Amino acid sequence: MKRSVAQLETVFQQYKSLLFSIAYHMLGSVMDAEDCVQEAFLQWYASEEKETIENPKAYLCTLVTRRCIDRLRSAQTQRETYFGLWLPEPLIETTDPSEHSELNESLSLAFLLLLERLSPIERAVFLLRQVFDYDYAEIAAIVGKSAENCRQILHRARRHLPARPTHTPAPHAGQWQVFTQFFQALMNGNMEGLLQVLSDEIMLYSDGGGKVRTVPHPLYGPDQVAHSLLGIQQNVFDVIKVAIRPTVINGQPGLIGYLEERLDEKPGRSQERERKENSKTPGVWYQRVFKKGEVIFAMGLAYADTQIQEIDIIVNPEKLRHIPALAASDNGTIVC
Repeated sequence: MKRSVAQLETVFQQYKSLLFSIAYHMLGSVMDAEDCVQEAFLQWYASEEKETIENPKAYLCTLVTRRCIDRLRSAQTQRETYFGLWLPEPLIETTDPSEHSELNESLSLAFLLLLERLSPIERAVFLLRQVFDYDYAEIAAIVGKSAENCRQILHRARRHLPARPTHTPAPHAGQWQVFTQFFQALMNGNMEGLLQVLSDEIMLYSDGGGKVRTVPHPLYGPDQVAHSLLGIQQNVFDVIKVAIRPTVINGQPGLIGYLEERLDEKPGRSQERERKENSKTPGVWYQRVFKKGEVIFAMGLAYADTQIQEIDIIVNPEKLRHIPALAASDNGTIVC
């Protein structure tokens, strides 16, 4: 029996969260994931016009996964020529917990970055099996391989990963305590306080995409990372005022920074002068004029016991567009 438009919409809403979760884990991009899900819905809708799909969940998951595999194949060439380090787009906790309910145990930014080592088909098989708990017969139908071939692909994918990505646990009191110590030390410029919460194996990655100045290579070790963080704190906060909001990023406590005061609004500093200075210093934080309330960075943290083991700083404006600007009524921010 042919489904009505209302029934199609109901079915789609039922699986939308799952579809987005698969797409985001595959692509590491919120906006691309949303596009894939919407394209899958339109294709399913067109197919339903001809004949009723008996298992819409399996059909939609197949559409989304195959679209993601195709996108990853195209993206690999682009990422090879990407300026500096490439990081996934941060997924910010939404006000509606049901919106991305399948991501309550999302992979962290650190683990999504690890998955970049896999080929598109390896990533699809790995995620469908390890994260979404599909059996091999289901995976085979989705990716168009035999079940035995999928077993071999999964085995190969595991060999390519230095550690097996696992579900990120929901933020707990211990993580928030470590985060609070980290945040206070960073805001106060307290080197000793930072060193207390940074793991000996701490790594810092930053992604500006060539549009905003960042360190173009990873930083390792607590001393190097702490000095870099304090350098950012001093250099950036001396130039612009930032409203910082603690939030949950990819399932773990992190930070979002919003522009509080525009550079061109400072007395004696014209936009023309700003442009001239920027042309002499490409890649600076204020390469373009940001709008008040616009997101200028997201900082994701990965935790190990009572310490932080990885820090991911995303400042590429294109990867922050999906994050809503700061609302005037938001009282959860701290102005620096």
